[in-house]
Amino acid sequence: MTLTDDGFLGNRLKVLQPEKGYRAGIDAVMLAASVPAMEGEHVLDLGAGVGVASLCLAARCAGVQVSGLEIQSELAAIAADNARRNGLEAQVAVIEGSVTERAATLKDKGAAYGSFDHVMSNPPFYETGKVWGSPNESKATAHALDNVALDEWLRVACAMAKPKGTVTIVHRADALPELLRGVEGKLGNLIAFPLWPTTGQGANRILLQGTKGSRAPFVLAAGLVLHEEGGGFTASAEAILREGQALLLSSA
Repeated sequence: MTLTDDGFLGNRLKVLQPEKGYRAGIDAVMLAASVPAMEGEHVLDLGAGVGVASLCLAARCAGVQVSGLEIQSELAAIAADNARRNGLEAQVAVIEGSVTERAATLKDKGAAYGSFDHVMSNPPFYETGKVWGSPNESKATAHALDNVALDEWLRVACAMAKPKGTVTIVHRADALPELLRGVEGKLGNLIAFPLWPTTGQGANRILLQGTKGSRAPFVLAAGLVLHEEGGGFTASAEAILREGQALLLSSA
């Protein structure tokens, strides 16, 4: 497997990832920036890939422990290497495993249901058979649910969080209705936060965050515009992507 060495957070992080196949980018950085983790808390990165979201969160939040669960052994090994080469191995642990595994098995691996202060995830975007398959096996696995329905992925994400813990998902904007159905009765205080490519264009990504057991109402946030009309990042997006600032989903 040929790897590239890519910079994130203004090159504060150097991350190895496959040259071909699924490649982490803005989605992972925005996801990590939106998790309200504090020192001493434990975060689960469900479907961690090569660890970009886990590393971005650890780099921003000193004293936060992140466990990344990844089904593909090659990507899990790269994620562990990325943690070491960025000096974050004390904060980031990589677990090879799947959301389809029994709760007892995941507990034995260090990912017990109800044990995380926060859960973050960039779930696979497409159900197998509904889109053209990727010629690259790694990319196909990252983008297709492969016998794991999205509602099951969301069930596990919610189950992993402690009571009053948060669950944060980044996904296609058009998947919002399905996301809301998947977390119904599990999360409250839901905030849907669109990521707009430019002013005047429809959102193609959305962040959804909720609190386990909360009864607070749903909020549709104003969201964030990523690019200026000329093509460069907006100042707000630049502060997150280059400077590693937090992304506050709620103005409250």
